[in-house]
Amino acid sequence: MTSFIIISLLLLSSLHIFINLLQPANESWWHIKEYLLKDYLLNTVTLVLITGITTAIIGTSLSWLVTVYDFPMKKFFKWAMILPLALPANIAAYTYSGMLGYTGVIQTQLRNRFDVQVNQKYFDIMNIEGAIFIFTLCLFPYVYTITRAFLEKQSASLIECARMLGRKPGDIFFTIVLPCSRAAIIGGVSLVALEVLNDYGVVQYFGIPTFSTAIFKSWFGMGDLNSAIRLAAILMLMVAVILISEKYLRGTQKYSDTTAKVRPISPQVLTGLKGTAAFSYCFFIFSLGFLLPTLQLLYWSLITYHSTLNAQFFQLLFNSLSLAFTAMVLIVIIAVIVANYCRINEHAATAKIYANITVIGYTVPGAVIAIGVMVFFISLDNQLTWFYNTLNINSSGLVLTASIAMLIFAYVIRFLAMGFNSIQAGFEKAGKKFFEASRILGAGTIETFMKIDLPMLKPAIFSSCVLVFVEVLKELPLTLLLRPFNFDTLATKVFQYASDEMLAEAAVPSMIIIGISFMAILFFHHVTTRGDY
Repeated sequence: MTSFIIISLLLLSSLHIFINLLQPANESWWHIKEYLLKDYLLNTVTLVLITGITTAIIGTSLSWLVTVYDFPMKKFFKWAMILPLALPANIAAYTYSGMLGYTGVIQTQLRNRFDVQVNQKYFDIMNIEGAIFIFTLCLFPYVYTITRAFLEKQSASLIECARMLGRKPGDIFFTIVLPCSRAAIIGGVSLVALEVLNDYGVVQYFGIPTFSTAIFKSWFGMGDLNSAIRLAAILMLMVAVILISEKYLRGTQKYSDTTAKVRPISPQVLTGLKGTAAFSYCFFIFSLGFLLPTLQLLYWSLITYHSTLNAQFFQLLFNSLSLAFTAMVLIVIIAVIVANYCRINEHAATAKIYANITVIGYTVPGAVIAIGVMVFFISLDNQLTWFYNTLNINSSGLVLTASIAMLIFAYVIRFLAMGFNSIQAGFEKAGKKFFEASRILGAGTIETFMKIDLPMLKPAIFSSCVLVFVEVLKELPLTLLLRPFNFDTLATKVFQYASDEMLAEAAVPSMIIIGISFMAILFFHHVTTRGDY
């Protein structure tokens, strides 16, 4: 019953979007449909499509390099290529804009040291090409990590046989590795596409009209919830198309080993020019994706910390950490309840339905979730007006809608998939034999869970906590749309600083977000390398 209630609440917010589509369209929507919708659609599709291609190329090539070859600093690059995930795309956009601007470090050095005056158009990053550049650098690790994990488990016999038959490395990569890795690559690219659809900070700062910026503009700029709901519905349709396309592109072909004795690929040593080229390529991508923007933010932090580290900043820090901690606790508890139900009733149809519903939130952009949650909470407040008036005759009637509860509820919907997947993996690793033995000996379900399952789930629960905490800390669209009045977090403050062209002042809160994300990535690398999770 508890699992059913939780799943029902998760679905209600999304269903309210489609229920409100039945209302007649207003004049603003007809204006958007006639003059603006085409640009929203074209820009969004362009960003998703080209970013998907570029991240697939970079992520796949890097995973191939670090898996099949051995070259200088390979061990470092193997985990360092994940670090761009610690740099939120909107922070990367603000940083590169500052670095490449007229007063940025690059143009300043060219003028002062080399007396070179450059044409500004060559350093203009605030366009759709610049957004693709930022998204590519920040999101390619999705493709890299998934493809690398697949290649590391791939049998060496395939490549060795191809080499014995005289195939060159390029032929082996395109005729053997790519077909076998297709599912992994497409899986990574689909995550990239969903992240691009969810973004608001980059496209808003660069002035690119997309569906996410249109939802914000309709809701905040014009106070038009009707049009925002329709835009959200179209965006949900695009997500559905991406998910269906992913299944289609994966195809029905399956690749598996003919024997249980699978020998991992033995890295081939690259020396001389080839080794230098491999190192240079990895270092170039790592520098663009993490090293250079982080160094720039560190420099800005050193020159602005005295003006930003004040009482207001520590209030921001408290808001961010308390929100992230509260959402983390709720998400992990809910994930444990639902995952435990699915584990106990693994053959029931409801278990599969519940498992699929929990991952819906991560596939839906934050702006869409915000619309659904807002409409749901307004409807809920309207139903409870009589209760509010009983308590306080002067009540505004929008008690829940103006509270932190709405924001935390949205976080639960958005990030439950992360907590659920980690917990579910922990249950699968623990198995059911200890649970069944305890039940046979007469222990109840709750007692068995507390004494048997929970101790074995500790690594999975800890991993889930770290993942959820970091993602909530970085979340921008949901927080901007649903936060109570005069309530800010580190992420929203960075956005405000950047919107006011105070890029240097945005560095300190940005570095805290990056620092926490960096520690989380190190933790996961350590755990996965050790094999505990």
